[in-house]
Amino acid sequence: MKIIVERDRYNPLLKRREIHAKIAYWGESYPKRSEVREKFAGLFNAELDRIVVQYIKPEFGKQEAKCYVKIYDTSEDLKEIEEDYIIKRNFGEV
Repeated sequence: MKIIVERDRYNPLLKRREIHAKIAYWGESYPKRSEVREKFAGLFNAELDRIVVQYIKPEFGKQEAKCYVKIYDTSEDLKEIEEDYIIKRNFGEV
């Protein structure tokens, strides 16, 4: 799996880094949220409990997907701001 960052910005109001990226998964299966979170944790030197994958949208006819990832300053900020269903998608039952 290869990640190409298209846009990266810091949002000081919500205390998070917002990343729009493209994931190329040639010859592999469709990436899971947990795999994407682990890859972003390695790329941006962040803990897994501060990373949320908002969406992964595959592109038709390609083995590529667009994704939107948010890296919060602290896990408490994440729990305050994010919706419950997004937290459940990324971390399971909380």
